[in-house]
Amino acid sequence: ARTQALEAAAQAVLDARQRYPNDSLAALYDPDAMPLELHKAHQAVDRAVDAAYGYTGDKSDPPRVAFLFTRYQRLSSLLPVAPKKR
Repeated sequence: ARTQALEAAAQAVLDARQRYPNDSLAALYDPDAMPLELHKAHQAVDRAVDAAYGYTGDKSDPPRVAFLFTRYQRLSSLLPVAPKKR
């Protein structure tokens, strides 16, 4: 179910971008001019990723990305991941 939610959210991003075929990605992702539907679609992707990977931390991008890279490292590395310092 979570995989399907993530796939649907990702498709919504692609669908929103297709509504602006003459705009470059730079124009679409300009923070001052991003179409509202595209922004909302990306927020839905963030929520789906958070649910799929159990992320409950700060909702800004840097901590979310750090969490996801740590998860990736644990899954892909042959070496143990050092415990997080508190």
